[in-house]
Order: sequence, then C-alpha cells, then structure tokens
Amino acid sequence: MNDFLRTTGRPLGAGLRALLALTLLTGVLYPLAVTGAAQALFHDEANGSRIEAHGTVVGSSLIGQQGFGLDHFQPRPARGLGENSANTRYRLLLSGATNRSADDPELLRWVQEAKARVVEENSVPGHPVRASQVPADAVTSSGSGLDPHISPAYARLQVHRVAARNGLPVARVEQLVEDHVEGRTLGFLGEPRVNVLALNIALGDLVRHG
Repeated sequence: MNDFLRTTGRPLGAGLRALLALTLLTGVLYPLAVTGAAQALFHDEANGSRIEAHGTVVGSSLIGQQGFGLDHFQPRPARGLGENSANTRYRLLLSGATNRSADDPELLRWVQEAKARVVEENSVPGHPVRASQVPADAVTSSGSGLDPHISPAYARLQVHRVAARNGLPVARVEQLVEDHVEGRTLGFLGEPRVNVLALNIALGDLVRHG
C-alpha cells in the first residue's frame, strides 16, 4: 500500500506543482508583464487607438466610420459590410469585402455609379470634376470595409466641395488636408494616407474657430 502511494503520489504531486507553477507563470505573470509593457511603450495602441474630440472619445484611428454629411470629407465606400444575424438585439456591423471578381458585372456597375456620384457631389461652380480624376479608393471598398484612411488624392478631390459647403477659403482646406497626410509606415510600408475621422475633427475645429 505504501509503495502504491509513493509511486502514484509523487507523479501526482509533481504534476500539481507544475500546474500551479505554469498557471502562475503563463496565467498571471506573463499577462501582467505584457500588459505593463504595452501600457508603457504603446499606450494609445493598447487602449484601442482612440481619437478624442473636446474630451470625448469619438472613434478609433483604426476603424473607419460612415455617415459623414457632404459638408465633411467622405471615407471609402463600405459595400462589403454586413450585419450579424445571431444576436438581433443589437445592430452590429460585420467587416468584410464584396468578394467579387474584377470583371463582375454588378461590381462594375457599383463602381460606375460610385464614380458618377463622386463627380456630381464634388463638382462645384468654377471647379468641375472629371471622371478621370476620381481615384480608385473613392469608388471601391477595402478588404475589411473598415479602412479609416483615404488617399491624399481623394482628400484633395473633396477640398472645393468641403470649402464651399462650410464657407471656408479653399487654401485653408487644402492646407488642412496637407497637414493630415501621413507618410509610409517606417518610410517604406504602404502608401501615404489621410485619416478621415482625424481630418473631419480638425475641419470642425476650423469651422468653429475660423
């Protein structure tokens, strides 16, 4: 009986000690260390890359928003977004792309309709917009449908419309766009871009304060 307890008790005791040690290491110490390092070195990113306006969180710099009026800069289309069907109590949007090939007739129709809309909305007296001036990101959604950025070309295309609708000098709005152009990550990754939410917040401040 004593031999049985010794031969079974030792492995069980060793296993229990290993379980407790690994639980402490990987379940407590490691998460605390990672959380502490993230808060110390990447505080904004670790907390959701939140954007604040006048002391209130209005969004994240990583997630695009829809629904801006024509007196604001417009984001990329978000046709790939869907709604959840599991929990119908809340209207939650699901990210996603259109999943259509480049020669899909319906996709081509969407692009042509979007291009015509961009031309119509951004043509103001004395400054017509041609279809050839419309960049690709103005008429196509991103892979997630939640891209928070637009190209500098698309932002510049909207300058005259935004200036006219807000009673601002074109030069002031042009400079606002240039001030919000972000360069390539690390100097070589991606393309120059403009965060639409940050740009619209700055636009709101410009309208309020002149």
